[in-house]
Amino acid sequence: MYIIMLGPPGTGKGTIGNELCKKYNLVHLATGDIFRDEIKRETELGKKANEYISKGNLVPDEITIAMVEGKLDQLENVLLDGFPRTIPQAEALDKYLQEKDKKITAVINLKVPDEDIIKRTSSRVICSNKECGASFNTIFMPPKVEGICDVCGSQLIKRKDDEPETIKERLNVYYKNTEPLIEYYTKAGLLEGIDINIYLEDTKERTTAAAVKIIDERTK
Repeated sequence: MYIIMLGPPGTGKGTIGNELCKKYNLVHLATGDIFRDEIKRETELGKKANEYISKGNLVPDEITIAMVEGKLDQLENVLLDGFPRTIPQAEALDKYLQEKDKKITAVINLKVPDEDIIKRTSSRVICSNKECGASFNTIFMPPKVEGICDVCGSQLIKRKDDEPETIKERLNVYYKNTEPLIEYYTKAGLLEGIDINIYLEDTKERTTAAAVKIIDERTK
């Protein structure tokens, strides 16, 4: 089984992806984790990727594809989060799976209005203790004591990535580079969209249930 999670940053791909991995015993393969692992191990691909990441640039498709394929060689039953991001990456994945006599089960596109993404993401705070790393949301999941981590008692901070202007820029990058994948996978008959209301208390449960229904119908 190969599931692809699509959607702008802040739609909950990681959260819903983790729930699906538990349900179907999938490996959660996130591009960011792959980059960090390759860089930490100082592999040749990691060194090349770091040259771009350290300057705030996108890693070229050929490096990203090589990294992901290297991981896929070792795995079956995978949920892909953050890959593919571009049409060339999608085409490379199709070719790779065809050569392995495998195919994509479903592409799940999480849809949240931009203004809601900005509101939810810009209200996120994280624990300043890197060993803890707990995350809270001042609107949707506030800490028990304002500014203090529930888990370890350290101060909560806001990341630069979660400032409204940074979020808007990330959304612009997404729409420019990744949104064409929606048309690509729609034409392939693989895309399934889920509209998300972030203001419901059971948003995660509703979204997960919708994704499970999609996967179950496609694997009958």
